[in-house]
Amino acid sequence: MTIFKTKRLLVRSLKMEDFEAFNKMQTNKNVMKYVRGRPMTYQENMEELPKLIEFYDKEENDFFIYAISRIEDGLFVGTVALVKDEHNNDEIGYRFLEEYWGNGYGTEVLSGLIAYCKSIKMENLIAIVATENVASLKMIKNAGFQFIENFVSDDLQIPEQRYYLEL
Repeated sequence: MTIFKTKRLLVRSLKMEDFEAFNKMQTNKNVMKYVRGRPMTYQENMEELPKLIEFYDKEENDFFIYAISRIEDGLFVGTVALVKDEHNNDEIGYRFLEEYWGNGYGTEVLSGLIAYCKSIKMENLIAIVATENVASLKMIKNAGFQFIENFVSDDLQIPEQRYYLEL
């Protein structure tokens, strides 16, 4: 199911056919550095992808991870997340296969995600970014998110920053 499109990208529901590329992304230490602090294993990904897909059909679901693919050839390039955080805020996230970094896909999908969230009448968004993740911080700031606070993450114990965007 298509969620939204941008000029070059399609955001859609994940499917099991995405597994090879999904696994490649999730097992990359550079991609997962600020997500889990370590790459995931093949087995972990075999368990995780079906769970992410099952969330689409759950009533009262507030945890959506979508695939990002290129319109021109349908290639899976990453994922985008729209989930409720522990304070019931709408938090966004994204990750891309490393070979697609630097193509402007992050900025493009972030812009599309903001437009989509406005279209479904969301009021605001939260983004949490590792302080060392300079590229992601730049994208969030350029998209108009406002800095809220610095903190150390509970899970990875790394410095992170929280940002807010009123829609």
